[in-house]
Amino acid sequence: MPAYKLISVFVVAVLLNYLWELAQAPFYVGMEAYSAGLFWHCFVASLGDGIMVLLIFGVGWITLREPDWFVRPAVPGYLLTLTAGLVLALVVEWVAVHILNRWEYTPSMPTLPVLHIGLVPIAQMLVLPSLTFHIVAVSLGKSR
Repeated sequence: MPAYKLISVFVVAVLLNYLWELAQAPFYVGMEAYSAGLFWHCFVASLGDGIMVLLIFGVGWITLREPDWFVRPAVPGYLLTLTAGLVLALVVEWVAVHILNRWEYTPSMPTLPVLHIGLVPIAQMLVLPSLTFHIVAVSLGKSR
């Protein structure tokens, strides 16, 4: 696996997640107003999101036994991406909110009733990994 593919996945993931982090910021206590500190905070969060997308990529590589699985993911690749994204989002959000107390939601954040974690960050890891893989595949000229 050439390093440029991993770097491409990471860079695209960080860029997409940075935009999502900025858009969802008003759902978090203390981030309702845009400021220089908010832009930095969202950038750092997007780096973590980029690492999570790389983890999904790695799980796909190991599970599907193909380093370019994301180029033409088919049903198994999409299911893997959605499942891994959902599990990562649920775990990270629950631990950050209920164990580490890293952030709190404003009343406008829609939440899962039982787990009391935000639906917006869960949607983030359901949507953006697949979009990231698609953008990278198209940029490599290998998508369908």
